[in-house]
Amino acid sequence: MHQRTRARIHAAMTGSEHQHSATLAPFGWSDFFEGQLGAEDAHLEPMRIATVQRSRLGALSVAGQVRLDLPAKASTADYAVGDWVLVEADSLTCIRRLDRKSILQRRTEGGRAPQLIAANVDTLFIVTSCNDDLNPARLERYLALANQSGALPVVVLTKADQVDDTAPYLQQVVGLQRGLDVVALDARSPQAAMSLAPWLGAGQTVALVGSSGVGKSSLLNMLSAVSSAQAQATGSIREGDAKGRHTTTSRSLHAIVGGAWVIDTPGMRSLQVSDATEGLEQLFAEITELAPQCRFRDCTHAHEPGCAVQAAVNAGALDPARLERWRKLDDENRTSTPVLTGQHGKKIPKYTGKRR
Repeated sequence: MHQRTRARIHAAMTGSEHQHSATLAPFGWSDFFEGQLGAEDAHLEPMRIATVQRSRLGALSVAGQVRLDLPAKASTADYAVGDWVLVEADSLTCIRRLDRKSILQRRTEGGRAPQLIAANVDTLFIVTSCNDDLNPARLERYLALANQSGALPVVVLTKADQVDDTAPYLQQVVGLQRGLDVVALDARSPQAAMSLAPWLGAGQTVALVGSSGVGKSSLLNMLSAVSSAQAQATGSIREGDAKGRHTTTSRSLHAIVGGAWVIDTPGMRSLQVSDATEGLEQLFAEITELAPQCRFRDCTHAHEPGCAVQAAVNAGALDPARLERWRKLDDENRTSTPVLTGQHGKKIPKYTGKRR
């Protein structure tokens, strides 16, 4: 089986060295990745990681899906779905991972290293639903994650067909970040693909994140146009508390009708804000821009005299609830983001406390 795969790879990768654009562009290849190749890589073939499991990687190649081997002492934890890697075609061994243009990751409570979610994502669809599950504070966490990753965030409100009017739900979301795109749709309707078409161009990569039961799997099944036998299981939201059931249990890369790619992710019951200073500054741009006008450089925007942020609250220009959510996320980011200390080569993570 490996021999036939190797032969197909060699047959497909003909032409000038390092001119992969024509054959790999449909998978999301771009000049960003082409520019990382050198003469020493001429014998290696670029492939895109499609699945990451505990002990092995699955990748997309010009010959189809292949299973990759890792070099000695390498770990699958170092790879994310969506990564581009260089592979030795004869052994199907992953030799080098190319630099990422975006990376979605989160730090779990007690975890020493961030957990990789998806790589080289162009657009992050933050999926929530038109019901009691819609929580602006939780959406702000996902927006901070998207901003920090380098992907463009788009909030997708599902179950639009189950409410009389989507306007109240749209109003809760559009003001969470400047320039934020928000789309309301029925995830099971073919019309949904048309609503999301601006972000689903050929070679583009999107990822789906959100709580369990909000319609991510339904949306994925519709976008992928898979058969009922191939479709991912879907789970409804419990009527009692509007909470969802987990249906997706792993991350994987799927082709979308029209030429784009989508990465589905398991539902996240919690999302800790960490390593996201720039993401929070973009999310709360109105506070970020006011801060330099405060009298004190280290102003906490809580009780100091001459605080421009508090002045905006008192003038009715800034929602006090918005400021409180910023303070909570900023404190959480400070507390959970480790600072490396110690001698060179022996640095250890040290966590700071909340601001006073």
